[in-house]
Amino acid sequence: MENKTVQAALQRHWEASDAGDFEAEHDIYREDAVLDYPQSGERIHGRRNIQESRFLQPNRKRFRVRRIVGGGDLWVTEFVLTYDGVPSYVVSIMEFREGQVAHETQYFGDRFDPAPSRAHLVERVS
Repeated sequence: MENKTVQAALQRHWEASDAGDFEAEHDIYREDAVLDYPQSGERIHGRRNIQESRFLQPNRKRFRVRRIVGGGDLWVTEFVLTYDGVPSYVVSIMEFREGQVAHETQYFGDRFDPAPSRAHLVERVS
């Protein structure tokens, strides 16, 4: 699969995620895909289980992609995932096999203010 094709598929995936289109959001996954959340110790097997786990979340979610980088079978997306108005900063690592995601790992981080000792050195970005 060409890089431009994968990048377009990822863009569609994140747009569908933001729109709450659960069918289109999960088209990118293989039937036997695996999703890992290392911070909570969860592993979900299978596209339908991944889809159901997201459908069952009661929160109102918004996705804002900051950047997508990668090549070949390994792609990384940085995005802001907002649950009920509270932002979380996320890195999604997707491994492709035969044109679809075979494995995804997502890491989450909360926003924090810069330490006072370096505040004068940093540029604030959103």
